[in-house]
Amino acid sequence: MLLAYVDESYDDDWYTMAALLLDGPAAVALSGELDRVARSAAASYGLAADVELHGYEMFHGVAAWKGVPPRARIGVFDDVTEAVAAQDVHVIARAMDIVGQRARYAYLDAPHSVVLQHLLERIDDCVTGLGEHALVIADEVDGQAQHRADLSRYREVGTKGYRQRKLTRIVDTLHFAPSKASRLVQAADVIAFLYRRTFTYQEPDERARKAKIAMWNRLQPRVEHHWCWYPQSPCARERLWARDVR
Repeated sequence: MLLAYVDESYDDDWYTMAALLLDGPAAVALSGELDRVARSAAASYGLAADVELHGYEMFHGVAAWKGVPPRARIGVFDDVTEAVAAQDVHVIARAMDIVGQRARYAYLDAPHSVVLQHLLERIDDCVTGLGEHALVIADEVDGQAQHRADLSRYREVGTKGYRQRKLTRIVDTLHFAPSKASRLVQAADVIAFLYRRTFTYQEPDERARKAKIAMWNRLQPRVEHHWCWYPQSPCARERLWARDVR
């Protein structure tokens, strides 16, 4: 059985989620390596020993990472992606155009619920192909009981949409943990932020653009699947996706 760690990253226009799938030995190894990355950063920049490796905070230098020089923060971010890429892991990333969703539908499902369904479908696909099952551990969010009920419905009735199917390889229920307590949820957060930043934001600084593309390219061999859903298609907003990686 594989463990699937899940977290999200979003702004007013785009909602992204990432899953990091790995077995027990890889989970232990990656957790240890991320602890090492955090301890090294803490010792170098006067941070708490248990500092959270949070994608948005590291990239923008806010919260615990306020005052850490930009080059140092990007270096730590890069250390996290390198640690993930070095393990035998599977990365799945999904996104949705929130603006298109608002334009198309009068009654909106929460973006988290929509993208989580798409992510769970692909997790189920991935572990089916590997002859495995998955236990899903996600960052704590509002509406946890509803998300658990949704997974039960996906098993019994199936998911909604054009890929409608029953999810048969995700075991038990959805488990939620505070990201502060899990280096692997933190890794999923870093991946989700990097995915959104790489494909939806045009960097004004060429060095920042090259850095984020290099990090995504380092992860690419581990990426099992990534895709963005545009509720309005064909749509001019599709041209906004990935414009900074062309």
